[in-house]
Amino acid sequence: MNEKSRTEHSVQNTTTAMVAKIFALLTGFITRVVFTHCLSQTYVGINGLFWDILNVFSLSEFGVGTAITYALYEPIAKGNVEKQKSLMRLYRHIYYVMGAIVLLVGLAIIPFMDYLVKGYESVDHLVLIYLLYLANSVCSYLFIYKKSMIDAHQLSYISEISMTFFIFLQDALQIIVLLTTGNFYLFLIMMLLATLGNNFWISHKAEQMYPFLKEKEIEPLAKEEKRGIFQNIRAMLMHKIGDVLVNNTDNLILSAMVGLVSVGCYSNYYLIIASVHSVMTKMFQGITASVGNLGVTRGKEQIRKVFAASFFVGSWMYGFAAICLFELLNLFVEISFGAKYVFSGDVVFVLCLNFFILGMRQATLVFRDSLGLFWFDRYKSLANAMLNILFSILLAREYGTLGVFLGTLFSTLLTSFWVEPLVLYRHSLQVPLYRYFAKYAFYTTIVLVAGGITHLLCIRMGGSVWVTFVKRLMICVVIPNSIFALCHMRGREFRFLYQKITSVIKNRRKMS
Repeated sequence: MNEKSRTEHSVQNTTTAMVAKIFALLTGFITRVVFTHCLSQTYVGINGLFWDILNVFSLSEFGVGTAITYALYEPIAKGNVEKQKSLMRLYRHIYYVMGAIVLLVGLAIIPFMDYLVKGYESVDHLVLIYLLYLANSVCSYLFIYKKSMIDAHQLSYISEISMTFFIFLQDALQIIVLLTTGNFYLFLIMMLLATLGNNFWISHKAEQMYPFLKEKEIEPLAKEEKRGIFQNIRAMLMHKIGDVLVNNTDNLILSAMVGLVSVGCYSNYYLIIASVHSVMTKMFQGITASVGNLGVTRGKEQIRKVFAASFFVGSWMYGFAAICLFELLNLFVEISFGAKYVFSGDVVFVLCLNFFILGMRQATLVFRDSLGLFWFDRYKSLANAMLNILFSILLAREYGTLGVFLGTLFSTLLTSFWVEPLVLYRHSLQVPLYRYFAKYAFYTTIVLVAGGITHLLCIRMGGSVWVTFVKRLMICVVIPNSIFALCHMRGREFRFLYQKITSVIKNRRKMS
């Protein structure tokens, strides 16, 4: 597959993923607003808490899909159908085992529920609510393993469209349930039905596109190949478990040390920040399969160029988003959910800083996973997770809600911030690591300058909440992007991307 094909696949996957995600987030946000106004603040906290508990067991967090998809890149590039069949059978067996483990571990948590939830006695049928969340998590493993075949062929836009449709259906049904009955149990059942519907459809679509998935005669993988795959799976498990502990323990610590009301407030902020992050992450996920194909077909120099361009795009996107979040987040929360859900400015600043640092890691993470480098930094995520829990608990005693998020910041800076690029640069790009940090410092300085100028202008805006929000939004759109454009338009990465985009546009015009 030539470079033009990879670029076109990346553009198609990225565009579809971002549009689909924005649409899904809009419907999800409407559902969240209805949910917040129809149910009590305690249920808002319960929703955020149980999502965090069960995110540990969710489909995307185990990392098995990443390891198997990476193993598929080479046989797909070489047209080796038998190898693809063998890998998919192994994948199916692993997922069945994973689903059983999720069920058993999820059930084992029930006796400890009163330790995880402050104010446990005030919530009716808490265990039943938890079991519905658990059922949704377990059902996420049914049939969905075939989705990896579609994604590995650089056609992830198909699964994105499917997921968006079922999310829209879920949100519509949940809104109807909330407005007509206010029944939280029916609300959760709609989520479960949507998960099953998406999995069934994706499985059927994959079998249509790749009929060999239905064949019964499948050669087993050689022991050496299995050993290598399971090594990568073990590494990804360590990464994903560590990442989940970092990203999804904040609600647990807040619940245990501060209370469910604080969890409810943070859940709204998390919804908005995670939504923005997920839209932008979709852009990087859209190029994952193309990077994997690049790794098995092209040389180091081309990989370096594509990584530099991806890192540059990430700095622009996440820098712009972090500035917007800092200036608009409290106003947005007040408008949408009410003033009682608003955090102080210092808490919002740390949340936005964590968001920016996470965003700057995305290019490195995509290239690490696509190039199969997950074994080399397998202990990093666990160290990050342990430090995050330790720092968050210690700082929460002194600073409350702010301390929990400071713990996440400090643990990330001590681990992932420098280990991930070290692995990528040492084992793939093979260039000095100082170049990465020099670029990082350059991009971050520009973001800080743009953010400072934007803030000085935003704090001068007055009026009602709505009027202030609109004024600040206009400033946030114009000022940071203008500064970024002035600083980057002569750069190598900007010119590289410009050439790629114009090439795709020209090819589309020829085809039409």
